[in-house]
Amino acid sequence: MKISPPAGSRISITASDLGESVIVIPVAQEWTRYLGGVFVLFWLGGWAFGEVTVASQILSGKASSFHIFWLGAWTLGGVYAAYFAYRSLRPTVPESLRLMRNGIDFDSGIRPPQFGRRYNTMNAWDNLRRAFPKRIRCQIDLRQLQSLRLRETDSGNRLTVDVDSQRIDIAKDATEVEREWLARVLAGRYSLPQVLGEKRTPTAVE
Repeated sequence: MKISPPAGSRISITASDLGESVIVIPVAQEWTRYLGGVFVLFWLGGWAFGEVTVASQILSGKASSFHIFWLGAWTLGGVYAAYFAYRSLRPTVPESLRLMRNGIDFDSGIRPPQFGRRYNTMNAWDNLRRAFPKRIRCQIDLRQLQSLRLRETDSGNRLTVDVDSQRIDIAKDATEVEREWLARVLAGRYSLPQVLGEKRTPTAVE
């Protein structure tokens, strides 16, 4: 079966060493992340000066207990800033799905920090996890593919699959049209009529 992405799509189709189709979904590039990363690098220069200055006062015995507390908080802030700069400036890796006979070899790729979204003000750890998405690499077998769904939400559609206890979003950086196309491709490839809902019948892509 020959797979062709929608007209004007950034998605590409390649072939693995075994001749399997590999769907590659590029990461949405936000150039503002580079500006943020460079700004943080300059800020870290001032951070290092403050770190050395207060640390030397503590070592010489001229600092108060407040300086010790301040240094601890300042150090944690610097570690977070360095991590943010690293995530902002490191190269991205596109998302990919290798379509095998018995399932999908999935790689979510490496995405830049995700800010500017609506976060839960009561859960700082969950917000941090959303802002710095973790790379997911796994094999999704035929049994797990039965949970594949194209879900309609207030902010647009989502293509999700449940792997063990984790719900994975597929094609996060794709458009709604591209996600629906991908849902049809996977539904036709693996005979998954439930993906598009009961009233919608998947069709194979020629």
